[in-house]
Amino acid sequence: MTEKPQENSLWMSGNEAIALGAFEAGVGVASGYPGTPSTEILENLVHYPEVYTEWAPNEKVGLEVAIGASFVGARALATMKHVGLNVAADPLFTAAYTGGKGGLVVLVADDPDMHSSQNEQDSRNYALAAKIPMLEPSDPAEAKEFIKQAFELSEQLDTPVIVKITTRIAHVKGVVFKGERYQPQEQPAIEKHPEKFVMLPAMARRRRVFVEERMNRCTELAEELQCNVIEEGDRSRGFITSGVSYLYVKEAFPDAAILKLGMCWPLPEQKIRKFAESVDTLYVVEELDPFLETQLKALGIDCHGKDLIPSIGELNTAIVRDNIDPSQKKQDLFEPVELPMRPPNMCAGCPHRGIFFNLSRMKVFVSGDIGCYTLGFLPPLNAMDSTVCMGASIPMAHGMEKALGDDAHNKIVSIIGDSTFVHSGITGLINSVYNGSASTLIILDNRITAMTGQQPNPASGNTIKGEAAQSLDLEALCRAAGVKHVQVVNPHEVPECRKIIREEVERDEMSVIISQAPCVLLPEMKLRKPVSYFTNIDNCVGCTSCIRLGCPAISWNPFKEGEAEERGYKKSQKGFSQIDEVLCNDCGQCASLCKFNAITRGEG
Repeated sequence: MTEKPQENSLWMSGNEAIALGAFEAGVGVASGYPGTPSTEILENLVHYPEVYTEWAPNEKVGLEVAIGASFVGARALATMKHVGLNVAADPLFTAAYTGGKGGLVVLVADDPDMHSSQNEQDSRNYALAAKIPMLEPSDPAEAKEFIKQAFELSEQLDTPVIVKITTRIAHVKGVVFKGERYQPQEQPAIEKHPEKFVMLPAMARRRRVFVEERMNRCTELAEELQCNVIEEGDRSRGFITSGVSYLYVKEAFPDAAILKLGMCWPLPEQKIRKFAESVDTLYVVEELDPFLETQLKALGIDCHGKDLIPSIGELNTAIVRDNIDPSQKKQDLFEPVELPMRPPNMCAGCPHRGIFFNLSRMKVFVSGDIGCYTLGFLPPLNAMDSTVCMGASIPMAHGMEKALGDDAHNKIVSIIGDSTFVHSGITGLINSVYNGSASTLIILDNRITAMTGQQPNPASGNTIKGEAAQSLDLEALCRAAGVKHVQVVNPHEVPECRKIIREEVERDEMSVIISQAPCVLLPEMKLRKPVSYFTNIDNCVGCTSCIRLGCPAISWNPFKEGEAEERGYKKSQKGFSQIDEVLCNDCGQCASLCKFNAITRGEG
């Protein structure tokens, strides 16, 4: 008989549970930048009116907002993905010295196997380097409770606390139990503590001693924390693990003894030694870096780790089981089903497609950036030559040009989205103008942060709550930075855009093109009266200009032998293009390219 669920039980993803945990922890201010897999935390937290929630221009700003709130006594949360922690590292390392007044928690979401990231990182290394504690939950219920515990630790030890999750924890669903919201005894208020909050060298040196003493206290505390727990079991094989890896171990070896580390830094040395001595063979199971393994071996504890467990990509139950005990390897329950290929592609009607189509036909090096427009790299467009990190496209183009000098015969074009430009592209533009760059920058302004799910940004004109906000004038900003040649274009007018791009590329000084058209996935675009383009097949000559756009709504239909003549076409014609009117989003890029009146807009 199935037990009746408790009245306060909820079915939540890890990100939803973290938002609930932040609310129950009494968070007053939350700030961050959208980045999969962390995005939905603030998108859910905004529904709790007691918490002030915002999207920041980047992760550094988001953390600095949270630090400020902490300084006046509010509990504050900053959220980001692993590469965002790189951006926020500067304030993080100094906040480790200042501490705060209200609890300060940094939620970071790692992305093993790079489902939506440009690299793999193990954020546990930041806790070690910054000398601050880190908690690592293994499921949504723990994620909620660990957020609350992190705020308590933060205030108890006067330190920022990192809570680390991964893609699996962020998006898996589980049962979560609802609790009461913490009510602070004191309201936020300004109290001046320059000796604590002003990190000039003299004060910083004193706080550096405090940091070391605090870590010693935290290490002692780790021995007693309930989140560091020994699960009794078969002692012939013992496991030390943390986070989602614990679930894989539990599923693969349900009868084994396990030391589950909810606090993965600092480590409970005495508890680890005691557990290690009690098992015949010790295994450390962790994703990515040998973080725990390295620390155990530094303590002189013999264990298996990365000699058996991969250090690249995500783990799963089968990987853990098969690498530790190959004799337990099981056959698949059924043959895997072959699924049709679904290559990544920009949406039908995406305003970025026409820009990349034009760039693909020009002899230019395209310095790209992070966003859904990075898909311009893929065939048939093949129009992006480098991508490194958020905001890097502009200074990289500048660096290439300066390195090449007079040998830079072909113009270098940098390309960046509106949200990424605000995130970390503005300083690159200022540097390029200041140091006399002659490259061309194309800002793809689709009025939203499309890559992570249509979140607003300072150029969008609204906030995370949907309230009207001042919209950043990108054209005026570029002119204020000193760019003399700024043009705003409609990217759907492909031939006209090509003409303008060629003009700007030929200039011998910095120029900016702002490609301005809304993302087709915005609600206001979806609510438009449905109109689409269709193919007049009798007029199609098979030139394939529209096919080269790579639009998923346009397909190529090859003729069978003799079919062209049967249909009354030239014998040399190989086939014709056809538009799926259901997929078409009415952008008109294909029609602007067709010289044979073969593509016509339907009536609304």
